[in-house]
Amino acid sequence: MRLVFAGTPDTAVPSLRALLDTSHHEVVAVVTRPDAPAGRGQHVVRSPVGKLADEHGIELLTPHSSKDADFLGRLAELRPEACAAVAYGGLLGQEALDIPEHGWVNLHFSLLPAWRGAAPVQAAIRAGDEFTGATTFRIVRELDAGPVFGVVTEPVRPDDTAGDLLGRLAESGARLLVSTLDGIADGSVEAVPQPADGVSYAQKITPEDARVDFTLPALAVDRHVRAVTPEPGAWAEFRGKRIKLGPLRHPDEVAELVARLAPGELSAGRDRVLVGTATEPLELGEVQMQGKKRMHAADWARGSKLEQGERLT
Repeated sequence: MRLVFAGTPDTAVPSLRALLDTSHHEVVAVVTRPDAPAGRGQHVVRSPVGKLADEHGIELLTPHSSKDADFLGRLAELRPEACAAVAYGGLLGQEALDIPEHGWVNLHFSLLPAWRGAAPVQAAIRAGDEFTGATTFRIVRELDAGPVFGVVTEPVRPDDTAGDLLGRLAESGARLLVSTLDGIADGSVEAVPQPADGVSYAQKITPEDARVDFTLPALAVDRHVRAVTPEPGAWAEFRGKRIKLGPLRHPDEVAELVARLAPGELSAGRDRVLVGTATEPLELGEVQMQGKKRMHAADWARGSKLEQGERLT
């Protein structure tokens, strides 16, 4: 089929690469978000999907809105039989949805109807789901509510960060997307409506949402940190300044006194730093103070000359 692919971040790159390298479909254009400032220098850069399109000499469309008349006109001129979308990052208006004969096929990183919305992988980790997956479905006006073509499942490992899990889903999801488009082309797959029960939503996570609340139980704190790693990144405050926190660990043994650490209270040993929660303490992994390099928590504690009773808030 003649395809137009829409995607923006690294997560979408495996899907575009699979369509270009392993499928029989023709990608006639790529839609991605406009170039934007990134990094410390805030230099304007192309999206990861846009860079891959450039490498393959594929026409790149970067509308600020899917309702843009020039974009809609060019999309119609391209005559795509189907459009595929993976983490595009923009809403698609009905005019755009109506252009391809077989509609728009979206790859979403959850087992729909669970975790519709912007941050499904993070939500699955935070909720303690044992399994998640990826779903291909036809895009409709309602958020992530279209009929489903296919799914793949993936276990959530106890130490998974959102980055770890999303990386695996991006690869398995890419294969699912290709097989879905193959099935649409030969008529072997048919979209099935999502069940009405089991709908849940995963809202976009802001940096403020990533602040760690040590008054929660250790299990909840651990899941929260892993869910926001690497983006937007877990953090707390220490001595009035922000400190970034890497994934935490459940220590094998803690002394009775240390086990009674107050929420956020720190206890530094020679080779580890523990932090209190509402239940048992957790061991800090890597930390990073504002303007400093990331380092092991024990090295940070020695350099900070941590005092008894100090805490993360």
